[in-house]
Amino acid sequence: MSTLEAFRLLATLDTPTVCNALEQIRPQAQGYTVKPLLCGFPVLPPIVGYARTAMLRAKTPPAGSAAEVKALRHAWYRHVDAGPRPSVIVMQDVDGEDAGYGAFWGEVHSAVHQGLGAVGLVTNGSVRDLPQWAPGFQFLAGSIGPSHAYAKLVGFGGAVERARVKGCDAILKNVVKCRRAASVQMGVGSKEGIVGRNE
Repeated sequence: MSTLEAFRLLATLDTPTVCNALEQIRPQAQGYTVKPLLCGFPVLPPIVGYARTAMLRAKTPPAGSAAEVKALRHAWYRHVDAGPRPSVIVMQDVDGEDAGYGAFWGEVHSAVHQGLGAVGLVTNGSVRDLPQWAPGFQFLAGSIGPSHAYAKLVGFGGAVERARVKGCDAILKNVVKCRRAASVQMGVGSKEGIVGRNE
């Protein structure tokens, strides 16, 4: 079975069913969100893709120059574009209790990331610009807010192989499945095991 076929089949399964199957092939009580997230578009179908992991911060001004912030953001775009595809962006806001202080995500980043092969976003941070959001680009977010504040990337990819969102540790290039207010991640090889157990 091809990866895209496995992804299509995974998308037809509800998230609790995926968790049930995962419990048969790995230790229980790991790999899923344990607190609710806001679903941007509940009418959209579930999304499945490879995790592209990053961390952001919004409460404090950048430590580096504007050129350094821009260079990091452009390197991130190249990282997402390099695949594998489709991807799901998993971005941890590391502002602790102030997660969501400012939104990295809105009209521009939803469209840019969709163009780079991403199908959606999972973040404990905030999002904005919902009326202008890229059509079909799903999100699960910690909150909706009005401002960017000082939103900027602080790391991604190899430097941030793991992004923790609402109790779920997403690992770079693992498979992520999202529907409504829950997300689950699994090792790349797990997708076939789950599909096989539910056919």
